Amino acid sequence: MSYERWPKYVSVAEKKARAEKKIKQLRKKNPDLKPVILAGKPLSTTWWGKAWNKNLERYADYANRIGRGKSYVRHMAVLDLHISKGHIKALVHGSTSQPYKVEISIAPLKKGLLNNIKKESAKQLSSLQDLLAGKFPKGLQDIFMVENKGLFPNPKEIKLSCDCPDWAVMCKHVAATLYGVGARLDEDPALFFTLRGVGVEDLVQQAVQAKTKRILAATTTAAKSNVIADDDLGNLFGITMDSNISFSSKKKGRKQQVKKKPKPAKKITRAPSVPSPDSDLILAIIKEYATNISVKDLAEISGLSTAKIYPILRHLKQEKRVLNPCRGQYCLSGR
Repeated sequence: MSYERWPKYVSVAEKKARAEKKIKQLRKKNPDLKPVILAGKPLSTTWWGKAWNKNLERYADYANRIGRGKSYVRHMAVLDLHISKGHIKALVHGSTSQPYKVEISIAPLKKGLLNNIKKESAKQLSSLQDLLAGKFPKGLQDIFMVENKGLFPNPKEIKLSCDCPDWAVMCKHVAATLYGVGARLDEDPALFFTLRGVGVEDLVQQAVQAKTKRILAATTTAAKSNVIADDDLGNLFGITMDSNISFSSKKKGRKQQVKKKPKPAKKITRAPSVPSPDSDLILAIIKEYATNISVKDLAEISGLSTAKIYPILRHLKQEKRVLNPCRGQYCLSGR
């Protein structure tokens, strides 16, 4: 029995060494080369990377074939990977001296689905940082992952191409590229939105606008129901109110003219000029956030300039209503 047809065994270390050598060769001609290099054993570590891989593995069209790419991506076979709007291009090291060219096209997200996702995001999303970090309610995660109705593409929306001699549409080079996308999303989750043609800023902006409307409505209601106390009046107009003024006069027999000693000029303590409605708005926004919020985020949500916000924050800090745990970050006092 002949074993000549079986390929020669190549160790993992040798495969990685060959890939590293090839990467160095390609970099001489293409300095913009972006190989996929895994930090450890897991194919992905972040929510976006894991969700991408999970989405591909749950479809029967891919489930039996995509596993072929796991060892390839682990052995640094994906020598180059670039993601753009609706397109993925890769070079994958194979059995020949020249790497194989892989191209994958992703159909854009349908407008109707995108509008539904935006509405749900507005209800449950708090910030761009939370979105990219995958830190949002499970309900929103489920909406993103719904088959055929979420953010992630289904097989009908994906077109695969590789110039290798393998007859299968899902060859190991394509499979390695798809897993490479999951690893790349660990590094930069915003690339997912680039790939799907979705403006990540628009998705968050709609959520912020909806949240701002709720804050403004709550602030307006509170302002109408509250009566300003004397102390608050002093702060509002920037003076110290004198609460010891007496309007009663003592009468003893005939009226006597008493020379009044000149009173020393009353000292007026100037407080920072802070518009009360703006101060209430900033405080309401800080209360809404579960974590620290930056001055930049406060400006985006409130519509006020940073020049107006800084005096308000100083005033709130003096009153011990907000804290400044680190530079440029603020939170509610006692949180």
